[in-house]
Amino acid sequence: MNADQIQQLAAWLAATDIGLLELRGQGQNLVLRHNGAAVDVVDDAALHEAAPPRGTLTVAAPSVGVFLHRHPLREDPLAAPGTAVLTGQALGLLQIGLLLLPVPAPADATVHELLAAHGAVVGFGTPLVALLAATPA
Repeated sequence: MNADQIQQLAAWLAATDIGLLELRGQGQNLVLRHNGAAVDVVDDAALHEAAPPRGTLTVAAPSVGVFLHRHPLREDPLAAPGTAVLTGQALGLLQIGLLLLPVPAPADATVHELLAAHGAVVGFGTPLVALLAATPA
């Protein structure tokens, strides 16, 4: 991808409400971040520094919505960091309009880190929770 194509993509992104655009191809990776005022090219090395530690499972948003750490009628989080969770257990909720969908754990694990803030608007594939896989006994 050349500089003119990147500038065109940045201009299109600036005209939207999309906060992050990532394009991957054979040997190429382009990430553009739109903060509302400007569009910046994100350094690929910075993305790797922000990635969860090796050996973690990252649970991503299955849809667009608002990520909630807890049910709106409760004070306690569904899965705080350090909590052991079982396969299928709710790690959080994805609110789509009035609908609350559970975000399930894909495996028995321990919650390592909550990657999305409570109440954050997320898109499909946004990392939500980092898990450390449970070791077999």
